[in-house]
Amino acid sequence: MAWQLRPLYDRVVVRRVEPKEEVRGGIIIPDVAREKPMLAEVVAVGTGRVLENGKVLPLDVQPGQKVLIGKYAGSEVKIDGVEYVILREDEILGIVVEE
Repeated sequence: MAWQLRPLYDRVVVRRVEPKEEVRGGIIIPDVAREKPMLAEVVAVGTGRVLENGKVLPLDVQPGQKVLIGKYAGSEVKIDGVEYVILREDEILGIVVEE
């Protein structure tokens, strides 16, 4: 059974982008010693933040965009063997713009 995840309100689902493995000086760093990547790709977004007056403020991020997130931001979930992070839009540090 394939899952589809649709976040609610101002939540965003991202998948961390693993950096390419680099070997420097013949030393390979094990996975447990590596830091979590801060670069992530937006997979799905909610409908927006509900304001006090009842209006919905749409989110600035869209699926497919690359963003920077904190190392320990959000909640990690694993669906069909793929790790995702669910976080609020205000936990996103910035949108990566490729020129």
